[in-house]
Amino acid sequence: MNTVEQSLEMLARVTADLPGGGERRSGQEEMTATVADALANNGHAVVQAGTGTGKSLAYLVPAALSGQKVVVATATKALQDQLADKDLPFLSSRLETPIDFSVLKGRSNYLCLQRLTEAEEAESEPGLGLDVDDAAPDDKTLKKLRQFAETSENGDRSELADVGDRVWQQVSVGRQECPGANRCPEGENCFAERAWRRAADADVLIVNLHLYAIDVAVQGILPEHDMVIIDEAHQLTDIVAGATGRSVSPARLVTAAAAARAVIADSKAPEAVDDAAESLKKRLAPMTGSRLAEGPPDELSSTLDLVSGRVADLLDDLRAVPADAPSDVMNRTIRARQSISSVLDDISFLRWARDDEVMWVDGPAHNPSLCSTPLAIDEILAENLWSHRGAVLTSATMPLNATSQFGLPADTVEIDVGSPFDYEANALLYCAADLPDPRSQQHRESLLRQIESLISAAGGRTLALFTSWRAMQQAAAHIEPRVPWTVLQQGEGSKAQLLKSFIDNEETCLFATLSFWQGIDAVGPTCSLVIIDRIPFPRPDDPVLQARRERAGTDGFRTVDLPRAATMLAQGAGRLIRSTTDCGVVAVLDPRLATSRSYRWALLGALPPMRRTKDRSEAENLLRQLRSS
Repeated sequence: MNTVEQSLEMLARVTADLPGGGERRSGQEEMTATVADALANNGHAVVQAGTGTGKSLAYLVPAALSGQKVVVATATKALQDQLADKDLPFLSSRLETPIDFSVLKGRSNYLCLQRLTEAEEAESEPGLGLDVDDAAPDDKTLKKLRQFAETSENGDRSELADVGDRVWQQVSVGRQECPGANRCPEGENCFAERAWRRAADADVLIVNLHLYAIDVAVQGILPEHDMVIIDEAHQLTDIVAGATGRSVSPARLVTAAAAARAVIADSKAPEAVDDAAESLKKRLAPMTGSRLAEGPPDELSSTLDLVSGRVADLLDDLRAVPADAPSDVMNRTIRARQSISSVLDDISFLRWARDDEVMWVDGPAHNPSLCSTPLAIDEILAENLWSHRGAVLTSATMPLNATSQFGLPADTVEIDVGSPFDYEANALLYCAADLPDPRSQQHRESLLRQIESLISAAGGRTLALFTSWRAMQQAAAHIEPRVPWTVLQQGEGSKAQLLKSFIDNEETCLFATLSFWQGIDAVGPTCSLVIIDRIPFPRPDDPVLQARRERAGTDGFRTVDLPRAATMLAQGAGRLIRSTTDCGVVAVLDPRLATSRSYRWALLGALPPMRRTKDRSEAENLLRQLRSS
């Protein structure tokens, strides 16, 4: 029996044991066979697997049977938790040989025992201080952290619910600060090192996609592995670009100065870096949002030279700390040196424009950053990833040009296994063809009237997705006094709190922006209507996308803007049908989806195969029927 047959047989056995009894899903079987074949042949595959396919088992089963070390990289914590807490334990319990699996996070997610010891010493002996400020842990917090250190198996911050970000920063280290296990007194006991050792021994390793992207850029962050499975791969481009980019900001300089001040209190260099940080802030603030196509202008170049000189002086003072200094001083010194060296490297990189990079100034105004990111990630992935190992990329909504966008080999297998849900019977797509163009003055009033009418027909039960905060707030202000149902707004609570209120109270409406377009599950009649205010084309003034459009030339819209809009539109529409019994309407209140001859079919082709209508009364009649039933 070959590996594909073995995987399909095991899939059938495992799904039969699912709670309530499993069922055969042809799409899941096709995906399993594709993943098994890629694993057996060190191949590459792109799999679009619609909601309800059961894609996690479709790739975990062949991964578990392959005998290879497989990394699963996901973009959201929710999926990581599902894999680690549900899917892998369930699968492992059905196998003759249980799967050895592990979760690995970035180093700053783990308590640093050395920094905790230093914080305790600083508390007991004032003057030894770490970064002494309002965030320094008090005695009560330190005792809680020490108890956590002594009782926790993982030292993972997620196990501590009530420790703030600023306190955690005092007792954790990032990759660029850690001196390494061999140079740290707590190296043998280090939580991060323990997690890495567990990861090295595991057959299946679950990581955050951002951490995987850093490994692609830097190499050696993760243990060696044979294969990678990238779930939620529609986010790959932005995450890899972000992880491989460079930036420097005033806050980063101030943090570096504070780290040095803790060990060279008699030096004037930290204060000089603080002054340089203020100069950089004043220089960057007026340029926020601007793309620097020719690199830093002369005035900014001069400021960067000033900053670089001050930071170099700071590093020289740190290097002058004698090697026979007390061990706690040396540990802080080594961390400060590494952190400050990385700042110097990034300033040097950002000093000049590069043809393959996009440079711009990002906000907010109180801490503007000079940033640079790769113009394209295809060459990075091709050289650092695809040439070294096989890969499976999967998502419910893969980009239209996934293989070329990601730089995958020409022999990459591409399949779309669809979804087991009956979209034709259970979902109606309403395109508001009669609305004015979204760019016209008349659009807003007509839009608000349609939103009110649709919500009234649905009896609440609406997830309304907007492409901007302003549009969301205007719509909520208009709708809330006109309907008898609660209207929740993004920003009024955490994402988890808002979603819970929306699910628990069936007639509630939830108004939200782009972060709610994906990763939201609201099963049942509580989400009978999904409203999308307009096609989510990216901002025309986005500096990175501007550069990518220029690189693509006349084909910029079709290769840059359209794939992004199609993917995000499909993600938003995908919030409606989350189970076999879900029914409802997706209302896209942008007439261009119904009228544009140049791109409407590309957008519609990315959506689930719902029935379509331009008649609002048809959509509202369906919503009333669902409400009454």
